[in-house]
Amino acid sequence: MIAAAIVALLITLALTLIRAFMGPSIYDRILAVNSFGTKTVLFIVVGGHALGWFSYVDIALMYALVNFIGTLAVMRFFEQYSPHGERS
Repeated sequence: MIAAAIVALLITLALTLIRAFMGPSIYDRILAVNSFGTKTVLFIVVGGHALGWFSYVDIALMYALVNFIGTLAVMRFFEQYSPHGERS
């Protein structure tokens, strides 16, 4: 079951990367990158569980925190500056 979860996460990670590169707007790309970060946290936890390294939950929590703060910073940046260099 864990192997199936890892395969499913890898497939969704690949699909999320496709959305990040092909997103029609900058906000779609930011959402895809945030989703990629969330799936990476799940991948770290499931992989750590599969290997019996339960301390990886701490690493996943730190990665989730960095992902959240990074997404907020990027959204704040694009809130103040449009993608074409015009100030809003």
